[in-house]
Amino acid sequence: MQHAVSADGTRIAYSTLGQGPTVVLVDGALCRRGFGPAKPLAEKLQDRFRVVFYDRRGRGDSEPGPGCDVDREVQDLQAVIAAVGGDVFLYGTSSGAMLAARAVAAGTEVKKLVLHEPPLALDGTHVPQPPDLPARIDQAIAEDRRGDAVALFMKSVGVPAFGRFMMKLIPGVWSGLTPSAHTLPHDFALLGDTQRGGPLPEDLVESFRRIDVPTRLMVGGKSPPWMHHTVKRLAEEIAHSDVVELAKQQHNVSPQAMAPALACFFA
Repeated sequence: MQHAVSADGTRIAYSTLGQGPTVVLVDGALCRRGFGPAKPLAEKLQDRFRVVFYDRRGRGDSEPGPGCDVDREVQDLQAVIAAVGGDVFLYGTSSGAMLAARAVAAGTEVKKLVLHEPPLALDGTHVPQPPDLPARIDQAIAEDRRGDAVALFMKSVGVPAFGRFMMKLIPGVWSGLTPSAHTLPHDFALLGDTQRGGPLPEDLVESFRRIDVPTRLMVGGKSPPWMHHTVKRLAEEIAHSDVVELAKQQHNVSPQAMAPALACFFA
């Protein structure tokens, strides 16, 4: 484990596997180096790339810092990229895709960018997020009810009651999610006003239009229609972009499917 120092002095923990061209991975909600898809994906890529994956602010071994907002998360990612040095390929999944996109739009230099299923509900087919959801999660966090915060989030992303019950029974799953529950507001901030089924907000339109590197948007073949609509909509705003469908995959994409897809684009 190593540390990068963000613009406000916050120490951000990261790990590196393999040798070769550098790929930086950005996780989605509740994930960190020791829990989630980044390490298994890094292990699949390490024969061809130097793979860097990190704990987003307030997670794992990274410090929480004096606060968190979109700009601070962008600065954290920029600090990691500066620490590892050289040319970088960048991959983000879920809300991590929005962080990666915002970072590149803000001027972070990367060679290529991959955005896997940014969870923006833009076509009206996805059940809208309850308007009070962020406030309810904030309250649960303030009262140190981390399990309740995770349950609210999981319900909002479509995990049924039985699925949430089973997650609590599978060893390591619920206990792996709850330590990062207090960072959920950071993910909501990254998504902006995109959870009500309305059009892409103008501030995000302008942000995506500032992305000027080769970009691939990826979506699972078994992911819901609203997710397919989202990646196609974003491709309309990113000048040098295309959309690739990963056969038989869903939002929780398998490392076995993602690794060769990334290796092909980053070759």
